Amino acid sequence: MKNVDYIIVGDGYAALFFAHQLILNNKSFVVFSEQKKSASQISAGIVNPVVLKKFTTFWKAQEQIDFLKKSLKEIETYTGENYLIDSPIHRIFHDENEQKLWVKKAENTELKNFLDKKFDHLNVVKNDFLTGKVNQSARLNVKGFFNGVMSFLESNGHLIKEKLNYSEINISDSIYKDFHFKNILFCEGMGVKENPYFSDIAVIPNKGHHIRVKLSELLPQDITIKKKHFLFPLESGLHFYGGTYDREQLHHDIDDSAVEQLQRGLSEFYPHNFEIKEVHFGFRPTVKDRRPIIGHHPEYKNFFVFNGLGARGILNGCFFSKSLFDYIENNLPLPEEISLERFNKKDAV
Repeated sequence: MKNVDYIIVGDGYAALFFAHQLILNNKSFVVFSEQKKSASQISAGIVNPVVLKKFTTFWKAQEQIDFLKKSLKEIETYTGENYLIDSPIHRIFHDENEQKLWVKKAENTELKNFLDKKFDHLNVVKNDFLTGKVNQSARLNVKGFFNGVMSFLESNGHLIKEKLNYSEINISDSIYKDFHFKNILFCEGMGVKENPYFSDIAVIPNKGHHIRVKLSELLPQDITIKKKHFLFPLESGLHFYGGTYDREQLHHDIDDSAVEQLQRGLSEFYPHNFEIKEVHFGFRPTVKDRRPIIGHHPEYKNFFVFNGLGARGILNGCFFSKSLFDYIENNLPLPEEISLERFNKKDAV
């Protein structure tokens, strides 16, 4: 029997960023990974402090950006690579009204550090009304991040490549197979719906498709272009374009309508030939109030959940992993905005 401080169930952003907190604090742990492609692993990896439909920001945006940069430097010390790509977002304006709104919002205290007042014109793509640059935006090298961190976990004996079987958890003795654990943390995304301990948490599946395309006319390599969706280069020579949001078509197949939507969206501003080489989709775990869900089981106090990261999985997963660690290890209260217990209150959203 091996004693561990934590069993982590899952292998997306929530799981790996929490594992990072455990590494920093010399805690013993194992990660149970099904070795499937999670929504995190096929995500765009966009690091963006601005909601680009309305030109607004969100709760703790600057703190989350700063904490991510710090955490990725820490992760670099044991993987040997920093996975943050300096690829700022350039938002294509639809018309003059969007330009004016951007300028107005750039005076806002919360947004002045994010919305660049100098507009740019990009080659190759249609941007008749120019583009606005989002300062402090970037991308995560998603493939590199997961490969690098998972390789580190495996080489240090932290990775168990199998699906955890809930029925084999001995709750009263905190034992799972050969492991005696102090705490068990479930970071399963939409897989939580199969979890007998947390299947009723308020996460809503949101299906997202993206396409990987071969472009006939190449774009600048150091930026991310955004109109309806994000377009940026991949190491493979292809470009990523996506992703869609769909709460209705939740079957486990590619939706032709989503692919058509992406094809039309790209054609709107990329007036050259392109070829769709790959189509990918995943299910984001979203929450009505757009905040993560973190907490412990009402009966089993060493059973925890970390879920509901939504479309900002990188920032949410990184920043709130520290909140969860401090909650468990240092008895610091969770912010009410992310606590599982907020749904038990009469005024819950």
